[in-house]
Amino acid sequence: MGTVGISFGSPISGAGFNVSQTVSQIVSNLQGVETPWKNQLSATNAQDTSLSNLGTLLSQVSNDMTSLTDFQGVLAGKQGSSSDPTVIALTSASSSAIAGTHTIVVNSLAATSSGYLSAITNASDTLSGSLTIQVGTGTAQTITIGSTSNTLSTLAAAINTAAIGVNASIITDANGSRLSLVSGTSGAGGNLTVTSSVTDSTTSTSLGYTTATAGANASLTVDGLSVSATSNTVSTVIPGVTFQLLAPSPVTSGTPETVQVQILNNNTAVVSSISQLVSDYNAVISAVNTQETNNASGAAQPLFGSPTLAMFQEQLLGSINQSNTQGNVGNITQLGISINNDGTLSLDTSTLNSELNQDYSGVISFFQNSGSWGLNFSTALNNLGNSSPTGMLTLDLNANSAIISSLNQNISNENLLISSQQSSLTTELNLANQTLQQIPSNINSMSMIYSAVTGYVNPTL
Repeated sequence: MGTVGISFGSPISGAGFNVSQTVSQIVSNLQGVETPWKNQLSATNAQDTSLSNLGTLLSQVSNDMTSLTDFQGVLAGKQGSSSDPTVIALTSASSSAIAGTHTIVVNSLAATSSGYLSAITNASDTLSGSLTIQVGTGTAQTITIGSTSNTLSTLAAAINTAAIGVNASIITDANGSRLSLVSGTSGAGGNLTVTSSVTDSTTSTSLGYTTATAGANASLTVDGLSVSATSNTVSTVIPGVTFQLLAPSPVTSGTPETVQVQILNNNTAVVSSISQLVSDYNAVISAVNTQETNNASGAAQPLFGSPTLAMFQEQLLGSINQSNTQGNVGNITQLGISINNDGTLSLDTSTLNSELNQDYSGVISFFQNSGSWGLNFSTALNNLGNSSPTGMLTLDLNANSAIISSLNQNISNENLLISSQQSSLTTELNLANQTLQQIPSNINSMSMIYSAVTGYVNPTL
């Protein structure tokens, strides 16, 4: 700590000295004790930023691994195709679907029952009577026309409000307006039986019911087995697979066309996920490697020489390079992943695709079986990161937090002490300055007293 000298100039001149400047110099020296604390605080905060950044990057790798180790994740995904999409369109293939090929012949499509009442010229004519509707083998429901449902539109609204499993609407064309009924249930089970005693009271015309389409189930043959489906959207025939029947199979030389529906493992999604894993892992390694260098100004990075960084790097590289004891895939090399000299990874997608095609179940075992590489690597990531309360980065961040809190408290306490000393110094030096400024007047008074007593007159007065 430096020293502060007070310059009095000529002590008896009465000019005094600059109290504010002197106090500032003294306070500046007192604050010097905080410099080591502030330097340590800055360094610790910089370490925290770097550690948190590593944690964020590592959490992304953990997320990538979750998609691969989850039984319902990307490895469970399926994709499918239809050899004739004009007959059968594949809608979806869930994780429960099993890879394989199925042969399907569509004999006939499902139909939804529908019909209509006779047309009337004026849609606003008053109606009377009733309409009895039965859906499939259900209970017949009678809609009686009343004062609030005595036109085509109000009758349709009454039917829809009754919620009896039928959708009613009005269709108007050049022939007039008709009440249209469509079953809410497709297939034979939704066939409509309608009895009409409706009369157009305005024209005294009876409105009979005509069946437009009879409800019918779809008929198809799946892998040689005859199957009936109530809808053209079929989701229960092949487990985990939903497909749409669009048209009956074309018949060639008297023989219906066979449609091939192929269910495949979704290799494309798996390759994409593993590619993302490699990319995110490399981001972590690059961040670690950066900490082992100097910045653009030549100063060491915050974690340079940190034991935590060295241990983090060692455990991360060890966990990625471990062998697998489950299934036929023994290590990441079989998946086309290689480790570069700087610790980053490279992925050969052709090797990965080949392994997926040859031993998909082995790849699943590599990531998901108990004691597998995938689960062990996920555990290692959890033990290293800051998402777990016992993770390496978490523990280091907690230790830094305690140091930061202690340093801030030391600086705060010292600032309070310096503030108190600054106030006292200002008071004391102001008093001293007043005394110095009064010296000429005191000397003058003493000279006058001396002259009065001795008769001596000071020629300078």
